Amino acid sequence: MGLGLLLLAAFLAIACDARLCVRYYQIESDKIAAPVRLAVVADLHSCAYGAGQRALTDAVLALEPDAVALVGDIVDDVLPEKNAWDTVSFLAERLPCFYVTGNHEYMSGEAERICREMEAAGVEVLRGSSVRITTAAGQTLRLSGIDDPKSGRSGRQLAQVGAALDPGELNVLLAHRPEDIRAYLAYPFDLVLSGHAHGGQWRVPGLINGLYAPNQGLFPRYAGGWYTFPEAGFAVSRGLARESTRIPRLFNRPELVAVDVTPP
Repeated sequence: MGLGLLLLAAFLAIACDARLCVRYYQIESDKIAAPVRLAVVADLHSCAYGAGQRALTDAVLALEPDAVALVGDIVDDVLPEKNAWDTVSFLAERLPCFYVTGNHEYMSGEAERICREMEAAGVEVLRGSSVRITTAAGQTLRLSGIDDPKSGRSGRQLAQVGAALDPGELNVLLAHRPEDIRAYLAYPFDLVLSGHAHGGQWRVPGLINGLYAPNQGLFPRYAGGWYTFPEAGFAVSRGLARESTRIPRLFNRPELVAVDVTPP
């Protein structure tokens, strides 16, 4: 009986491990001559990562990214916002940061204010818009972003940014919802960055990559991970939400994602 309880406790400790992890993905592109690294911060939901959010922000800084993609649900609609703004302000003072809205920013009824505060913090807010950036190594890429579908504008925004793309550039799309990937692939993006699915909440590594995700239902196709299409690479972050969720994450540690784009 004692051994059984010990094994059960060990199982639960592993299954419910909520420590931050860092996930790395890589894609090759002949549109660049030197590596580009993007850090993906998704679905923070105003959750806590230590004093001043340093467990998270230090992990982002350690990646030495060329840019930080904040791909929605950074601010929760229930939890106090302080943790979100501590994270955003720290990162924006040190790194180029780019943001798109998620569904919870709209559920809060404060999406417009949140976008204004992001801009005031030094974050570039992408709402059917694109920005061309040049890395310290001299590599140029175009980042585009669209609002969450709850805005009622995401489809129009996608068509707007997609029509303006130069296929000769390295084109990256920030879009909160992964289930709309086929719509994104209608345009010449080389890389798409999303979140929203929270890793399917419950996972069985090697067997089930997510039990349930909003807007995808049971056994979601795009719960989290790296997906390769002929048109583009697709990174879906399992997100950073912890105490904001009613159901605990199982075998699904909150994650910070790094995507490396490298020359062939």
